[in-house]
Amino acid sequence: MSEEFPSLFRYFMWSSLMREYFDQALANSGTKLDDQDGFLFFSTKPGIFMTYWYGGLYVVIEGWQELGLHEPVIDELLQSPNVDLLRRFRNGAFHFQNAWLDDRLVAFCGAAGSVSWVRALTQRFHDYLTGEMHRRYGSARA
Repeated sequence: MSEEFPSLFRYFMWSSLMREYFDQALANSGTKLDDQDGFLFFSTKPGIFMTYWYGGLYVVIEGWQELGLHEPVIDELLQSPNVDLLRRFRNGAFHFQNAWLDDRLVAFCGAAGSVSWVRALTQRFHDYLTGEMHRRYGSARA
């Protein structure tokens, strides 16, 4: 059995779990995302989980591209300029920066439609990768 696709699925599952934690932490905080102080947000539970979700999602994009996978809706979503903004976000988050609020974090979070785009991409990856795991290997839990 080739390990490439299950490996990609594993990266997706890591990212997806962080999305679940983000949604739960945000709901438990009693505030809306728009009400969050941008400077402090990245040190809160929702901010931490969101950062790991977004960073992990970019790894899924890298794997998707490296494996040469295609699916029409995902391919269309990956044409967005948000892909490069997300790459830069991941770099700003997971490579040490001297600045507390790195411009790369702000650029993605402030981009028009970035929240709906990242949620749509996450959902589409979920649907496709879970379906393919089930089709190829008989089971998948997400």
